[in-house]
Amino acid sequence: MRLKDLEVRHAAPHDKDYKLADGGGLHLLVRPNGSKLWRMKYRFAGKEKLLSFGAYPSVSLGDARLERAKAKIALAEGLDPGTGNDTRKGKTFEQVARVWHANRLSCLDDAHASRLLRRLERDAFPAIGGIDVRKVTAAQVLEMLRRVEARGALDVSCRIKQHVSQIYRFAIPQGWAETDPAQYLTDLMQPKPRVRHMPRVGVAEPPALVRAIDQYDGEENPRRRAVTRAALLFTLLTWARTTETRLALWSEFEGLDGADPIWRVPAERMKMGREHIVPLSAPVVALLAEVRKFSIGSHVFIGDKPSQPISQNTMIYGCYRMGYRGRQTVHGFRGIASTWANEAECYRSDWIEMALAHVEQDDVQGAYNSALYLTPRRRMLAAWAEYILGLKAA
Repeated sequence: MRLKDLEVRHAAPHDKDYKLADGGGLHLLVRPNGSKLWRMKYRFAGKEKLLSFGAYPSVSLGDARLERAKAKIALAEGLDPGTGNDTRKGKTFEQVARVWHANRLSCLDDAHASRLLRRLERDAFPAIGGIDVRKVTAAQVLEMLRRVEARGALDVSCRIKQHVSQIYRFAIPQGWAETDPAQYLTDLMQPKPRVRHMPRVGVAEPPALVRAIDQYDGEENPRRRAVTRAALLFTLLTWARTTETRLALWSEFEGLDGADPIWRVPAERMKMGREHIVPLSAPVVALLAEVRKFSIGSHVFIGDKPSQPISQNTMIYGCYRMGYRGRQTVHGFRGIASTWANEAECYRSDWIEMALAHVEQDDVQGAYNSALYLTPRRRMLAAWAEYILGLKAA
């Protein structure tokens, strides 16, 4: 786990030396006399070595991480970062790939950078990582991709092909390679299967669906009935996924009494493993105020026990009870919202995609800011809430 500056600042001396690890070999050595020294362990030519980057706070956490990145680049290029010795006989594909990856770290969020490197380490490096980058052939790259396709990971195979081409576009201008062996492989790869969208009603039916949610009476217990209705309406108004709604905590909501309330969904609960900020419209804030009256636990939508959230089937069974089995899923609410926003022709597609927390299709655009387009998304979700409440009133 990466260090936080607060941990470094308040690290107290003990009777003996101890270390605080930041990953990638970098650690802070805290001495009994109170000195805090940045060190990095690494291996070169089969031997374990140690680098020193200076003392904190003269060398900040950010500075130490920058030095670690420089050392990693040197290692990837076949250089000993401690002595500058060069043992290269020619750059391998893995060496170039790691330099390329280190060069991109500043524009990628941590989760995306980690996923990207794992793909290469799992599939590309074992197959072509040790080959001279100039000598990797199209046939070798295709054979590697075929192995990925054989396990059914068609999306991963496409992404790895993208990575290989990106690595060669990085290498060629620097004189490390002459051609991209993945350049002409697209037509030889297995096409991804057609996306199966979750069932959702046609464009003429949202009024009936909204009224059905508003008048939901599918459960005898009044509290359970109110929770299910509120969860369905909340999901519809926020464009959230089922799990995001089901496990929502009161602590994730900020500024509910202010002008710009938000819901900060943590990375561990998001499909792509990165934080997502949802701007909340006035009707959603009002709905949460109503829910607060009977939600006595840490979860917003509580199940049979106050300490537990609603089950994963609560909302879909609610759709069934309203007569929408096979016609509408809770996940399909997002499709209705997306159709409305796109047909309105006044909202940019990247606003819509960010509101849906969709993955970037092009890894070149992997940099991610959870607050991106927050103001236009707030206006868009407010207009959506006005539309939904208008349907309910009608």
